[in-house]
Amino acid sequence: MLWVTRQTIRINRSATAFQDRDGARGFDAPGATYPHCDERGRCSFEALVDEHCARDPALVELARIVHGADFADAINDTPESAGLRAIAHGFPLVSRDDHDTLERATFLYDALYAHLRARRGDAP
Repeated sequence: MLWVTRQTIRINRSATAFQDRDGARGFDAPGATYPHCDERGRCSFEALVDEHCARDPALVELARIVHGADFADAINDTPESAGLRAIAHGFPLVSRDDHDTLERATFLYDALYAHLRARRGDAP
């Protein structure tokens, strides 16, 4: 997996790296394809989902959760956002580096995505 971003990934950057498993993109850094907040107010994870996975309702819902967790003024947009924010802010406290954070965060995002699919009645 190749990706380029700023150090100490937490909410949006760990979600973007989780979603972009086969690509090599720059995100949430100066001059990156996917900035932290684009002209439409989307975080990089939302933009990536909108552009590449918009037909996946559970992933679109996950993008809303990530947005709420990443932007303090949107924390109440979904019930899951506050929990995700608290957990993601703990990532660097229990991880050796950003690669370790991503490995740990991937399990979290996989589980949350599976939950959102199951809640919709989709097979995991």
